[in-house]
Amino acid sequence: MSKDKVYLVGPMGAGKSTIGRVLAGELNLPFHDTDRAIEERTGADITWIFDVEGESGFRARESGVLAELAEHEPAVIATGGGIVLSPANRDLMRGSGFVCYLTAAVDQLVERTARDKKRPLLQVENPRQKIVDLLAERDPLYRQVADFVVVTDRRSPRTVAQEIVQLVERAREGN
Repeated sequence: MSKDKVYLVGPMGAGKSTIGRVLAGELNLPFHDTDRAIEERTGADITWIFDVEGESGFRARESGVLAELAEHEPAVIATGGGIVLSPANRDLMRGSGFVCYLTAAVDQLVERTARDKKRPLLQVENPRQKIVDLLAERDPLYRQVADFVVVTDRRSPRTVAQEIVQLVERAREGN
């Protein structure tokens, strides 16, 4: 399998979907979002899936969608924040594409997710603490899988996308 995809990983609010759309345009590739793909296939939103199937049911669906997208044409793929919890998902992304970890300061993540009710893991009394806890658990996994780490704090999606294009082009030249 050739490395013909760019996967965006990172916490909720890092900008994976927004930057992914811009990046796909810059690279002239299709854009996919694993969360949107799950919603399209099930006809239900992520919150409902979490409520009915629990996080484990959602994670199984997420892995299935990722495997399907990894088989298709070159693309930019924005992933859900927890996709890195599965070693198989990490291996699949590393084997089929370049993985870019989009990161941002906790304050930025809190600000960007504050009004979003479609994030089941943040529907808790202290969303800021939940973000801190999730980062503590997942940051090492994001870093383990990442070819590149890009900070999105106070940067436009276009600027971040252009940086990723340069990183991908350099990595391809190095292969």
